[in-house]
Amino acid sequence: MHIVTRQPGEAQRPRLAALSTLPVFYTLTGKRVLLAGGSEAAAWKAELLAATGATVEVAAPESELSEEMRGLATSGQVTLLNGHWTVIAWTGYAMAVGDCEDEDEAAHFAGAARRFGVPVNVIDKPAFCDFQFGSIVNRSPLVVGISTSGAAPILGQAVRQRVEAMLPKSLTDWAGLARHIRTRATSLLDPGPERRHFWQRLAEKAFHTPAEEAELENWIEAAKGTDGGRVTLVGAGPGDAEYLTLKAMRALQAADVILFDDLVSDDVLELARREAKRILVGKRGGRDSCRQEDINRTMITLAKAGRHVVRLKSGDPMIFGRAGEEIAELNRAGIPVDVVPGITTALALASELKLSLTHRDCAQSVRFVTAHSRDGKLPVNLDWTALADKSTTHLYYMAGRTSGELVARLLAAGLAHDTPVVFASNVSRPSQNIIHTCLRDAAEESKKLDLDCPIILGIGSALRLPTEAQLRATA
Repeated sequence: MHIVTRQPGEAQRPRLAALSTLPVFYTLTGKRVLLAGGSEAAAWKAELLAATGATVEVAAPESELSEEMRGLATSGQVTLLNGHWTVIAWTGYAMAVGDCEDEDEAAHFAGAARRFGVPVNVIDKPAFCDFQFGSIVNRSPLVVGISTSGAAPILGQAVRQRVEAMLPKSLTDWAGLARHIRTRATSLLDPGPERRHFWQRLAEKAFHTPAEEAELENWIEAAKGTDGGRVTLVGAGPGDAEYLTLKAMRALQAADVILFDDLVSDDVLELARREAKRILVGKRGGRDSCRQEDINRTMITLAKAGRHVVRLKSGDPMIFGRAGEEIAELNRAGIPVDVVPGITTALALASELKLSLTHRDCAQSVRFVTAHSRDGKLPVNLDWTALADKSTTHLYYMAGRTSGELVARLLAAGLAHDTPVVFASNVSRPSQNIIHTCLRDAAEESKKLDLDCPIILGIGSALRLPTEAQLRATA
């Protein structure tokens, strides 16, 4: 069965975007680290290294030791070698960190370390570093490292502050319990769905409740015998990854396989679990697309094999996303299914326009309408009298190829010629394009549309742009 569909010359989406550095975590417990320099900056690195359990040996003349470094020596966190690094024997070190005054000394220090095969960092001189120290969020044994590859340390600190606020202090206790129970869980649970069910339950609880060791045994018992297969329909929003809900993020991070629509942005996919297999099940109007039957069959097959399948849909899965058909098929197959809503394009468009779809002076209701039937034409059962209701804001999805006929039918149904109209493509994406017009001119304006882009059409008095006088009155 052919599932992945692409246009000629269209490249495979990479699972991982380019990385400026490889984030790794280095175990230093009981290992020797050479620290050259006794300054305040060197003392901070010494304290950080000592916190990992490393034996930190400081090479610096007594006269060059800062008060901070002397304090670390007094407390036993570092060992003073009382000599310049150039007279120190380099054998036996796992790492070397240097606080060098100028580039000549930095080059000399880095060269010496590399001759002995010792990974080296020169403080504030990234050109001479084999690795960098990032900002850290400490929930040990859970540790989060943040790096900007030396490009913007202050930005890295700002990110750290946000991550720090997001991660509860109780994660330290949960991570400790996880380490404690790991061997037992591994011995009692089979690889695959059973273990994944246990660890996913622990991870979900860790963000909401205090650590409770007594619960772990119950979770192990509950995980025994589970096949783990399930499907989650997730709304990816219109494109901007920041529109994702927290629940959608958790689903993407827990997925084994992701079946994603062609309209799902790369930024959203970047937030998914790295190990998850990704399958493009492209469905685009006017293009060769996957059959819905094949998508349904693939979801069922993968779920029955014990996989957690995320069906990632553009916008909201319950708004013109064929979610009803997929849920029905999964129910018939006995596959557990959950739904995570997303920001539908119409609501994102309203935010971009900064116009209320239900402004009380203009509209008392909103109607979402599909402008695209199975045969690619306007649906034959549309109620044109209702669609010409001037007290309703109408949002027409998939309206690119049918907008000309749509406008003509609305005019024939009596909708006023000066009714505001908005054409929008790629809503919330960098390539977003919005055209303001009126019903009289909409057919002509529709000829400017790029039909290869997702297009939504908004019609109604609530979409009228404010006049300059109105803007000044509300300023």
